[in-house]
Amino acid sequence: MIFKINCKLNSIKMKTIQFLIPICCITLCLSCKEQEKKQPTSSENQVEQVAETPKSEGMSYAEISVKEGGKWVDRKYEGGGAFKNVNQLDVPKEHTDHSYYIRYEGPGWESDKVGYRLYLDWRNAIDIFGKKTHQKVLPKVGQDNFDSYHEMSDWGMDILKAGKSLGIGSIGRYHDGKVLHFENVDATSASVVNTDQQSTVHVNYTGWETAGDKIDLTSELTIQPTNRYTKHTIKASQAISGITTGIVKFDDIELIKKTSDNGKWAYIATYGEQTLVPDTLGMALFYNTESVDQVVAGPDDHLVVFKPTTQAVSFYFLGAWEKEKDGITSKQEFLSYIDGLLKELNSNNQLP
Repeated sequence: MIFKINCKLNSIKMKTIQFLIPICCITLCLSCKEQEKKQPTSSENQVEQVAETPKSEGMSYAEISVKEGGKWVDRKYEGGGAFKNVNQLDVPKEHTDHSYYIRYEGPGWESDKVGYRLYLDWRNAIDIFGKKTHQKVLPKVGQDNFDSYHEMSDWGMDILKAGKSLGIGSIGRYHDGKVLHFENVDATSASVVNTDQQSTVHVNYTGWETAGDKIDLTSELTIQPTNRYTKHTIKASQAISGITTGIVKFDDIELIKKTSDNGKWAYIATYGEQTLVPDTLGMALFYNTESVDQVVAGPDDHLVVFKPTTQAVSFYFLGAWEKEKDGITSKQEFLSYIDGLLKELNSNNQLP
């Protein structure tokens, strides 16, 4: 009797175990699947890491950075510690070229392809920072040494031989066969604005005096994240003759000129060995023909001289360096590129 009871109990246990085994297997399987959902793949990990990294590719950027903690001794800013970025700056009366007050001597702006800087002093020239990366570089330029950007680094360098010229795309006044810069100005202020779509440098010149005329002038320089070109819009308080822009001139570099099919836009351009490296650089300046009085050779520049007006005038300029990452490396490629931009202006009367 006892043997029969034991057998019956063992039979019940076996049936219970047989019932539980499938349940356990199902539970374990579901658990594993849930765990698989929670464990991202290696590619998903990369996406998460990229998303958490501050974006610096495919962005434009503009800045002004000044030194703190020092003092003015004549026209030099001596002592002090780190540079500090500011959104707006009223330029001190003491400031001139090589005052060591503004990092790389003025505001800078960049896309993922190229950078520019404006000498915020009497020279008022625009220089080019050649970039070897699509990453944002301006925040580290000139931090280690005031003019270290004249030497090649991992990000690139200051490449343009500006000399006594306007550099590329800056403003002066053409009078009696020479270009007058900004030696006599009552006050200059600058500000920067950054958005996802573009970065802009605003400069206000109050009381700019040249050849017996005294005017106010505003300048707006805008760059977009993936473009080489800067759009420059200027506005004068009085309609005076001779306000000019241009490209630095080198004796052995040919000036290239072309007008759009509808005659409303044109460019001047240069291509060749015209950098401090030395290596190859292409430069171009696009202008609305109706706003221009003449294109002329100045002492140091190929000049585009505007007609007198108090209306806003816009034009575009660009630099294309051969060492730019995935950049333009031949004259034929450069001409094809700028001809494409001229066609865009011919069709839409503006660049995107």
